[in-house]
Amino acid sequence: MAKQTVAGKQVTVLGAARSGAAVARLLQRNGASVFVSDSGSGERLKPYLSELESLNIEYETGKHMPRALDAELLVISPGIPSTVPVVQDAQRRGVRVVSELEVASWFCPAPIIAVTGTNGKTTTTALIGRMLDDQQKKHIVAGNIGVAFSSLVDRLDRDSIAVLEVSSFQLDHIESFRPHVSVILNITSDHLDRYERDFARYAASKSRIFQNQTEDDFLVFNSDDAETQRQIRGRSDVRARLVPFGIGKSFDEGAFTENGELITILRGKRAAVVPANEISIPGIHNLYNSMAATLAGQIAGVSVPSLRATLKNFKGVEHRLEFVRELGGVRYVNDSKATNVDAVWYALQSFKEPIVLLLGGRDKGNDYTRLYGLVDRHVKAIVAIGESAEKVAAAFSGRKKVVRAGSMKEAVNSARAQAAPGDVVLLSPACASFDWFKDYEHRGVVFKEIVNAL
Repeated sequence: MAKQTVAGKQVTVLGAARSGAAVARLLQRNGASVFVSDSGSGERLKPYLSELESLNIEYETGKHMPRALDAELLVISPGIPSTVPVVQDAQRRGVRVVSELEVASWFCPAPIIAVTGTNGKTTTTALIGRMLDDQQKKHIVAGNIGVAFSSLVDRLDRDSIAVLEVSSFQLDHIESFRPHVSVILNITSDHLDRYERDFARYAASKSRIFQNQTEDDFLVFNSDDAETQRQIRGRSDVRARLVPFGIGKSFDEGAFTENGELITILRGKRAAVVPANEISIPGIHNLYNSMAATLAGQIAGVSVPSLRATLKNFKGVEHRLEFVRELGGVRYVNDSKATNVDAVWYALQSFKEPIVLLLGGRDKGNDYTRLYGLVDRHVKAIVAIGESAEKVAAAFSGRKKVVRAGSMKEAVNSARAQAAPGDVVLLSPACASFDWFKDYEHRGVVFKEIVNAL
């Protein structure tokens, strides 16, 4: 769909916050008649509503009135499930429903590197952005990473690159979105509440990232992840060039480890990029993230020496195994972004020291048995927090000492009491944050404030 096809069209945008306001601006600039509808209200929307008013974009809050369906196109923000009545009604009426990601891509003249996966998306996306930055390549970093693609797409030209973190929610309603480089890090259980507890539907949403790619494009994927392998190898309509990465194996084209080095083979050229133990971000999961980012960076034209320097110096992303401080010989680490069991599994693998683990929040149907082996080996005590504290306690009582806490401050103080010099206090909750906090960022910030006040 080209720019001019939205001119004169009646478009409703569902969601008035960051993504919704950004795509509304973009559509209006390109000639569409835009109406914004948000069933919520309150302080969080005020700055966005003020902006809509300044642009004379009409909106409603607190409800979705029939006018929201008087449109030729319905654009939904990532936070809005496909199952809400207004989306279902629109589809029954034959209204075209697309995501903000899809709309922004219509106006993107630059090649796109798109990163998805259950865990590691933000770190990998940020690392690719840093690689391009260090090579002085013009680019943007946007998407699920916290900046709407729609808000930055006008900065791009054919000589720049769009690096996007994309979630399954954003991919649910794409039509023509086509990355030049797609990256799939892993596919494991998460957000199943949005997919009626159907893992197959969730996995299929992730796989939409490569549905429009052609033979001229690249699909970078984790060959060690069983579901990712199944989604790619098990279908005949994958047209992109396959570029796998994995640990302890080799490929004709891809990234792997050999004798402790990160090796890539791309376009017939083999490169020893960096010793794996010199990659600055810790953990086996970050080795996977680094391999994926390195392949994407090489495809985008970043030199091996520049990639090596970036991998040695990149400090990671806030709320993802983020070192907060050391006090009394105890290190405090904020991994608030670990909102599922698999993320915690990787976090526990990242430390050799004994761990006091802060675990819990709003449960997503977690099965904690996957953690038993690592907890037995690495965790000395668990502080159970949030709505799921009783479930956490039931899962681990008898295996480890479990202490319940009624607030983050109480949790930090309890963890401090359990820790000894040489230990790690790790916030890695395996749960959503909405029981006590606005989001996982808020949870991480509160944790850091309490730790820094000790």
